[in-house]
Amino acid sequence: MENNCQHKTGKTLYPHLFSPMRLGNVRMKNRIICAPTSPSMIDLNGHFTPEMIAYLEEKAAGGAGVVTYGEAIVHSATGKSHNKQLQLDAFGVRQGMAEAARAIHNAGAYANIQLSHGGMYGGLASVGGDVDTCSVAYGPSDMLMPQGAVKEMPQELIYEIIESYGKAAKLCKETGFDMVQVHAAHGWLFSQFLSPVWNRRKDEFGGSLENRARFFLLAVDAVRRAVGKDFPIEARISGDDFTENGLGQKECIQVAEMVDGKVDLINVSCGNHEDPDMFCRTHPSAFYPRGVNVYLAAEVKKHVKAKVACVGSLNDPAQMEEILASGQADAVELGRASIADPYLPAKAWAGCAEDITPCLRCYECFGATGELEMVKCAVNPTMGEQLAAKLPKKEPELRKKVLVAGGGPAGMEAAITAAQRGHDVTLVEKAGKLGGNLHPAGAAYVKEDIRKLIHVLEERTARAGVKVLLGTEVTPEFVEEFAPDALFVAIGAEELRPPIKGMESGHVIMAIDAELHPEKLGKKVAIMGGGLVGAEGAVGFSHEGKTCTIIEMKPSIAEEVNSFYRGGLMPEVAKAAECLVNTKVKEILPAGVLCQRDGETFTVEADTVVCALGFASPYGKADALAGLVEESYLIGDCKKVGKIYDAIHTGYYSALLV
Repeated sequence: MENNCQHKTGKTLYPHLFSPMRLGNVRMKNRIICAPTSPSMIDLNGHFTPEMIAYLEEKAAGGAGVVTYGEAIVHSATGKSHNKQLQLDAFGVRQGMAEAARAIHNAGAYANIQLSHGGMYGGLASVGGDVDTCSVAYGPSDMLMPQGAVKEMPQELIYEIIESYGKAAKLCKETGFDMVQVHAAHGWLFSQFLSPVWNRRKDEFGGSLENRARFFLLAVDAVRRAVGKDFPIEARISGDDFTENGLGQKECIQVAEMVDGKVDLINVSCGNHEDPDMFCRTHPSAFYPRGVNVYLAAEVKKHVKAKVACVGSLNDPAQMEEILASGQADAVELGRASIADPYLPAKAWAGCAEDITPCLRCYECFGATGELEMVKCAVNPTMGEQLAAKLPKKEPELRKKVLVAGGGPAGMEAAITAAQRGHDVTLVEKAGKLGGNLHPAGAAYVKEDIRKLIHVLEERTARAGVKVLLGTEVTPEFVEEFAPDALFVAIGAEELRPPIKGMESGHVIMAIDAELHPEKLGKKVAIMGGGLVGAEGAVGFSHEGKTCTIIEMKPSIAEEVNSFYRGGLMPEVAKAAECLVNTKVKEILPAGVLCQRDGETFTVEADTVVCALGFASPYGKADALAGLVEESYLIGDCKKVGKIYDAIHTGYYSALLV
């Protein structure tokens, strides 16, 4: 990590965040814990892979006090809820666990591991698992879920699972882990038993809250017996289920009081993984303020003696410091923030908070876990590729004169990386500022993180020594005169303007222009195109006081977006716009848009028509430029229209080839 920052240290700027904290026989060097995460980089035997270990190791190298691996399954026969999960009862699991703990230690942090069981989702399709789940779905009570039937867990199985928590904790201690966390939130096993909605048992594990909590508390007791009195135990509980007739804040505080004295740290989260609407509150989307769930921890802290940790898409060390200084929590747990920038703690400690790569809360990481069985990040090109990143990079054979055509995210990332490799880099952008399409993408009121990303990349470009020329278009003549040794073509994509009758009317505006200049819009806005651009545009325009209608040919809005981000987006779209799906645009009229659906023709009245019908790569222009230089690279949208992830990724890895 570079250290070209201010002279103030993190200890001065964030004295509470960087104060030690003792948990049993562990003395944390700061109050930052990498929250439990469990990308699917697990082999088919339920063991850690080298890629998974490298992922955890980098978080430790980034300066956190504790690094936690999430959702390690204690009883695989009934509790494996994901297609691939670490199975603590799998034969041969010890080696990978010992290697993971050692790697975390060697990089400077304590190793923590979350003990979990999927409950009914061990036998039902879930967010993380649709194949190879358990043969029977055991839950608190007999019931019928949308995914299938749930069988009431027999008492003998309850006690077998309690014993498995003890065995798993003993294994974790023996393989070098310094802490364990017992997971009782997010809709998994203990959360299911705690819920009065799901738990309708008549025995000692059902009925009163004390009875519903019995399974959880007996498991914690088993863990304590297995690890001894000084070994730290963390409990993750909900501060509120946020479900009708579920566990409210008052009952969650009572659960915290029950476990107080049995554990050293209480981690307060909320919600349910398996409820799409609630997932984006458990892992807050961009439509929630950062720290939205901290108040739940603050309330629990008033009622317990144990240390309390908070969560809530925290990303800013100054906010973390304020949380700790005001007594709302004793520690902060960072999930996606430590994926976007594992070195967040080290940068804060060095007084370099302005260089922290902001998490965009786009759920690219969650999407990759399910779709690719690995993890990736829109803004961190080495995330999920830490093992390869550890290998030494081949040094350039000579210092080259490099030209980067285009100053969007791909161009900036390529320029930064090439300059850091020792090349003489010039970045030329036809607009008057760097950032490219990050500017319209970051225009909406909820997109502050994208605006921060622009600033971070601009500052890195300057620090890397890249020469920047603005207000200049890179033409073939420019390239020939500049005569670079290597050329990166990052000229972006062009908005599609389909040959719809009326497109040239004065009240038609392209999506980028509309996002950057919402003042150009009339009161009634018709948006042609219900992809991500149109959907997010509607949310932003509605916030500006516009009445919006989205017109989309496909059967659903933003169907190309990963399900995790879509879960947070669609409720906002529903509030922001009338959505007309399976609807074709026939013509743009002075009064609005002539549409057709199910054989019927009708008009959507609008003062302004926004065209958000997608983008196309300008292959002709890109190829013409690339053909002028023997060593050339197409990156970003001019290579293939994609997401921020694609721009950053192609920019970074292409620059490593120079």
